[in-house]
Amino acid sequence: MDITCISDLHGYYPKLDGGDLLIVAGDLTATDTHDQHIQFALWLRDQKYKKKIVIAGNHDVSMQKNMLSDKTSEIPGMNCTYLCDSGTEFEGLKIWGSPWSLWFPGINPKCTAFTGNENKLMHEYEKIPTDIDILITHTPPYGILDKCRNGHVGSESLRQQLFRIKPKLNVFGHIHECGGQIIDLVSSVCMNVSIVNERYEHVNKPVRIILNPQQSKVYDVDCNY
Repeated sequence: MDITCISDLHGYYPKLDGGDLLIVAGDLTATDTHDQHIQFALWLRDQKYKKKIVIAGNHDVSMQKNMLSDKTSEIPGMNCTYLCDSGTEFEGLKIWGSPWSLWFPGINPKCTAFTGNENKLMHEYEKIPTDIDILITHTPPYGILDKCRNGHVGSESLRQQLFRIKPKLNVFGHIHECGGQIIDLVSSVCMNVSIVNERYEHVNKPVRIILNPQQSKVYDVDCNY
């Protein structure tokens, strides 16, 4: 199965070659306006994949206001599934999406969608079933591709749940400094697929994965897609 993973678009919409599955892990627009969400939707509609899965991120405030949590929504005419602490299946793979990330002092008040403390995040992550193959989160787990100038800023709660669930893949973004990087933890392959850096410059390519749904092995990962 040919999977393309991308996150933290922030208004950049690269041309993709198509494939089986497209995963978009949050922060979909530049400033969360209605017109920008239409632009994102038009870009998404034109991507040639059998299935497209989208979650929100902390910049997607309007999505938190307009989309229900704990819900899987099929978007008509786009072959797209929106996940919010919910799951779906595709060609034998069980997939779960969760948009949450940590609130912190000094956070931009316009970028607080789906944020909370570790107790809140743990409450949401405990909903994840143990038989998930692909886990899509906006934030990284603590200590895994989550380092910025303030140190490691991923979620401890997510790290605990990652080692409980042991998905084949954990796809995330949020921490731009680690975009375009992967770590193989043996139990799971983790990848930060942010396409922008800490200055919101489009510097990273989407990550392309070749995965056999019937086996645990990830056969190939390409960060220069």
